[in-house]
Amino acid sequence: MINPHPGLPELEYVKPASLSEACAFLAEHEGKAKPFSGGTDSFVRLRDGVLKLDYLVDIKGLDGTKELSFDPKKGLTIGAAVTMNQVAKHPDVIKYYPILVQAADSVASYQLRNRATIIGNICNASPAGDTIGTCLVLDGVLNVEGVNGKRSIPLSSFFLGPGRTVLNAGDVVISITLPTPPAGMVGVYKKLGRNKISDLSIVGVAVMGYPNSKSPSGYTFRIALASVAPTPMEALKAEAILAEKPITPETLALAAETAMDAVTPIDDVRGSARYRKLMVRNLTREALTEVWAKLGK
Repeated sequence: MINPHPGLPELEYVKPASLSEACAFLAEHEGKAKPFSGGTDSFVRLRDGVLKLDYLVDIKGLDGTKELSFDPKKGLTIGAAVTMNQVAKHPDVIKYYPILVQAADSVASYQLRNRATIIGNICNASPAGDTIGTCLVLDGVLNVEGVNGKRSIPLSSFFLGPGRTVLNAGDVVISITLPTPPAGMVGVYKKLGRNKISDLSIVGVAVMGYPNSKSPSGYTFRIALASVAPTPMEALKAEAILAEKPITPETLALAAETAMDAVTPIDDVRGSARYRKLMVRNLTREALTEVWAKLGK
């Protein structure tokens, strides 16, 4: 229940000197402490009484959290403290990952994006996270530090449900790595909200495609959907249709219908389940058509 008299509660700010110190503190205070960088979601939830904590652990400046780098062999690495505006303005992101620029620019307002981070958007684990779908179709891998050392977690296996992930007590997501996109990749992110800024997505659709001689159709497409299931999801059956059948307007329409059939949205104040399903079909068809128009030239 949302607090009818919102206001930030009293809590303790913790600034660890190292990742190991941060992980140890978070593990020791499981359920009472949370790491933060931008804090754009955490502060709202604390204010409204949805999130109850005793400690906020500031991870800005810890090893790897400010990294924003591209290597043609390794791909793009985005640290936990890198803001969405920093990502969207980076020349290598603009050149190689324009779909990520579209997704980042769709989040809230410019001012908020000066604090909001890609990692925060992911770790919030909201079904409506705007940058999550794009990172899914780009095969993102999270780099995590915990009390037992480092490990990598594919984004596709990160989410368990709304607000729930596979992270353990003491885990800190340091960064995400997005592999170098396949040659010829084209991507589009479509968002439907109640207004053009500052609103959560009613439906979000990320589509990317690229030539693939090993695919019967000659192409591979990836489709990720937001705000239409307990977690951000890929439309795997729709992707399979696009891999197996010749790419025609009819095939694109069939894939969009298949994506619609795969979702399980809910009714809420931003839209009904039926409306969301129809918008999945429409936005997916639009995105596929735009991608194919560039790929098929």
